[in-house]
Amino acid sequence: MRGAACFAAAAALLGTLPLPAVTARMPLEEVRAGMTGTGITVFEGTTRERFDVDVLGVLANAVGPRRHLIVARLAGGPLAETGVVQGMSGSPVYVDDRLIGALSYGFGAFSTDAIAGITPIEEMAATDAAAAAAAVPLRGAARLPPAGPPFAPAALLAHLGGALMERAQPFARRPVDVRADGLPAAEAGRIGALLHPIGTPVGMGGFVPEVRDLWSEALGGAGIVTPVATAAGAAPQGGAAPRDAAPLQPGDAVGAALMRGDLTMAGTGTVTLVDDDRVYAFGHPFYNIGPAQFPMTRARVTTLLPSRAQSTRLASVGEVLGTIDQDRATGIFGTLGPGPALVPVTITLAADDRDLRESFAFEVVHDRVLTPLLTYTGVLNTFFAWTRQVGAGTYRVEGTARLRGRPAVTFGNVFAGDAAAAGAAAAVAAPLTTLAVNRLEPVAFDRIDIAITSSAQARTATVERAWIDADRLRAGATVPLRVALRDWEGRTAVETLALPLPPHVTGTVQLLVADAARAGRRDLAAGSHPRSARTLPQLIRTLNTLRRNDRIYVRLIVPRRGAVVGGEPLPGLPASVLAVLQGDRAGGDVTDLHDVTVGTWEIETDRMVTGSRLLTLSVEAG
Repeated sequence: MRGAACFAAAAALLGTLPLPAVTARMPLEEVRAGMTGTGITVFEGTTRERFDVDVLGVLANAVGPRRHLIVARLAGGPLAETGVVQGMSGSPVYVDDRLIGALSYGFGAFSTDAIAGITPIEEMAATDAAAAAAAVPLRGAARLPPAGPPFAPAALLAHLGGALMERAQPFARRPVDVRADGLPAAEAGRIGALLHPIGTPVGMGGFVPEVRDLWSEALGGAGIVTPVATAAGAAPQGGAAPRDAAPLQPGDAVGAALMRGDLTMAGTGTVTLVDDDRVYAFGHPFYNIGPAQFPMTRARVTTLLPSRAQSTRLASVGEVLGTIDQDRATGIFGTLGPGPALVPVTITLAADDRDLRESFAFEVVHDRVLTPLLTYTGVLNTFFAWTRQVGAGTYRVEGTARLRGRPAVTFGNVFAGDAAAAGAAAAVAAPLTTLAVNRLEPVAFDRIDIAITSSAQARTATVERAWIDADRLRAGATVPLRVALRDWEGRTAVETLALPLPPHVTGTVQLLVADAARAGRRDLAAGSHPRSARTLPQLIRTLNTLRRNDRIYVRLIVPRRGAVVGGEPLPGLPASVLAVLQGDRAGGDVTDLHDVTVGTWEIETDRMVTGSRLLTLSVEAG
């Protein structure tokens, strides 16, 4: 009801203005230098206000082949002091009561004049129509996080979000590519090369400054998104807007939500056009991800932050009004009505040596890139916010990703030392990203649950020695394997594994006793790795058996030929079968194995283990 009252007040203030009919549009071919018009946006609260627009000309090919911009000078309201404001993206511009497009591009920092680019409305409408008719492709191969330390959060955020930034390339490459109507060629090229999308303020509620800075550093490089602080407040809920809620109008502030709950994240801009129940906004991409599932929300402008560098409009989001289903080069597009389903995420943090237990619940959007990226950001925020109380030590992560129509994926690991928190957060990102961005089959997350346990002690241990307590080794016998570990306090402990030797293995063999990293390299060479999976069930099975840092892995290796076929390791193949497979190598799905692992075991510990030993043994016939 409050939103309806605010809109009613805004409508009363605008009641004396002759608002243009949103159904009347001016084709780009009719736009000429010297035309004057009116733009509409919100500078405060929900009140729509006019500003003046003087058309300077049209730039052809300014943002790509057959992608044009109308260039105009803006005046009125606070613009003389603020210049073009981040958050104005999408503000509709009218000439002779006809909509020409959406305010969308600016000169960025330190511009001394409010000159802006306007995305033609016919290009926005054409993009939406083409997107609706196109099939939705899988978007790229799995982008696995970098293996091994250091787990730099900024680098990992940039890596996970790289697919977003790689697709967001909306700028003219060379000034000579730009042609103009109404501007000198040299001036047109200069303006075309300098114009870039007006920044979209992304309000981040519940996040510590360190995470906002990392998000800005990693994902703000294209100049499209600008993270800003906002109150977490009450999360906008799903479902349709109330029946008595005021409808969106051109010039209204609008939000595209990414997260809601204990942590909130939403980009805000301006509505350009409402055509029946179809909404056009921004005039440039948000993250340029193509097909999207963002809750479309009402937004209220809190204040303007004037700056000589770049002024910004701060806004908070309200109730969900529909679903933004397209995030394209010319804008974001959505439909009024119910909001999309989101992925519930829970994070619990507990200390095993002190009275500390915190839990957080939030939801993130469904997207192949954003779902793991936002979940990782939430985990990272938990560590930044609470590790000040527990300090450097040991972190154990246990997680479950429940998938629609598929077995759940469980993941976890243990990290110790000064970089333990960053490593634990990365342990969440790796399996979720591998699942979400795989090219095998689309994956839908039903929910994600993560439990983190901390200890003030850096629980580490190093493999110092490994040996077998037996004079002679016979095939089929069970022998004791001893592993000496030196812990973080310099004490030595011995772990024992009853090692059953296979009855069919004789001769010289190798026994690898290793930490997770060394065992992982061995398994990769043997064809057991997420990158080797050829089907989604293979991928899920591999993720459910990923190595953990609190385990000692034992591998019995024999010099025997084999192959990896279709992602499945096939050890000990007869020579005739190998010959057939090698003859079919042109298929590209066969990899030779020169030795095979005939036995795998693991020893569970309560600490993070590093180091390895390789034993060469002689096994006699039983």
